[in-house]
Amino acid sequence: MLVLSRKQNERIRVGDSVVVTIVRVSGDKVRIGIEAPPGVRVLRDELRGHSDRDLGRVDGAGISQQPTNTQAIELRLPPLAIDRLLSAAG
Repeated sequence: MLVLSRKQNERIRVGDSVVVTIVRVSGDKVRIGIEAPPGVRVLRDELRGHSDRDLGRVDGAGISQQPTNTQAIELRLPPLAIDRLLSAAG
């Protein structure tokens, strides 16, 4: 596993087509934005086992009802992880 420290508004690139941006760090939450091409599925880990129907896909059409492939995700981090993030950004 690659572990990186990033400050607000900094980015991480995954391959040539995926960009992860640290949008905001607030309290025990880190808000990230993920830009990915339409063919790349982006899911929170806890949703990985769900079916396409559970995730808002239209039956038979395979069309996502999500408005874009740029998503913002809030992660709840334990206090020690927040301290490490903030000290690395400091």
